[in-house]
Amino acid sequence: MARIALISTSYPDDNPGSEAAGGFVEDFARELARSVPVSVVAASRSDSVTNSGNLRVRRFAVPRLPLSLLRPHNPFDWPALVGTLRAGRHALRQAIAEDRPDHVFALWVLPSGWWARAETAAHGVPFSTWALGSDIWSLGRIPLVRGALAAVLSDAEHRYADGLALGADVENLCGKECTFLPSARSLPPLRNAPVARHAPYKLAFLGRWHRNKGIDILMRALLELGDDDWEKIEEVRICGGGPLQADVNAVATRLGADQRPVSIGGFLDKEAAATLIGWADYLLLPSRIESIPVIFSDAMQLGTPLISTPVGDLPRLHAKYGFGILAGEASPGGLRDALRQALEAPAADFVPGVSLARCDFDPAASATRFLQDIGLNGQ
Repeated sequence: MARIALISTSYPDDNPGSEAAGGFVEDFARELARSVPVSVVAASRSDSVTNSGNLRVRRFAVPRLPLSLLRPHNPFDWPALVGTLRAGRHALRQAIAEDRPDHVFALWVLPSGWWARAETAAHGVPFSTWALGSDIWSLGRIPLVRGALAAVLSDAEHRYADGLALGADVENLCGKECTFLPSARSLPPLRNAPVARHAPYKLAFLGRWHRNKGIDILMRALLELGDDDWEKIEEVRICGGGPLQADVNAVATRLGADQRPVSIGGFLDKEAAATLIGWADYLLLPSRIESIPVIFSDAMQLGTPLISTPVGDLPRLHAKYGFGILAGEASPGGLRDALRQALEAPAADFVPGVSLARCDFDPAASATRFLQDIGLNGQ
């Protein structure tokens, strides 16, 4: 039977935050394993190999995690970057030799695609790539790295992106076709109560506390809400973690001193994330730069409307599905105005549009599409 190898820098383990980073990769791998044997090669803090039915997970140790915080332009990060590049390439070489996959799927273009390109040629195995916004919109700004991105994408058999606009940027970078493949998690249906029709509403944020994700936009917008606005809010729950943790905690302290109902929590595993999203009447998405975040599909699966900034593909998705309230701009003022609009709206009226989107954002559908493209579906 044909076998697939996935190589990824994001795969959940027992460490806080790994579920947020790689939960949908695990779900995608499990869906693939329903049809063919799958080997996952994943960066971790230590080496290990585990087997569960059709799914084998090979973890390889890297000098530092999360890899997303390593910066090629920072000389202090170079030893960790070099060690990571060596470790990943060695791990994939070993997986190809021992598991003999018929196709290697790199999640994401760098460094996973670089590893795949380097190791598959010698074995005559094709590889494909799945790009995230961080690949193209962040790493792609570095001239030498941009060249590496283009080379990897050009040599891949298939190119995928988890966003529509992102896919177009991939095509512009390498001159070859790129297909939209949604990134989505399988979440348990833990909505205990329907979305409310009238205020006061429950609001939630879940994600990395990073400038790109706009957590600072959200905190400043909450500070700008007045007493009349807060009368329409039952509670705001903010969960996650990251480099802006001190800023988040400082603003939360100010809000608490003003008796605002704001609570702060850490990273959540899949079940806890589903519980939070299912608790909320609105999920908050204040990003500055985004393709289509996994949290979008999470909300759609659990029937929760969004209050979102107008970045990436979100305006196009809003026009198609009407999933909630879209801010006029990705700024504290823009999000503040969107919050006020949402607090006046019947939140339950957005649920039909959310339900329509649910069918398009499903890990099983993404796995089926990939297997069909590479000719391994059901083999």
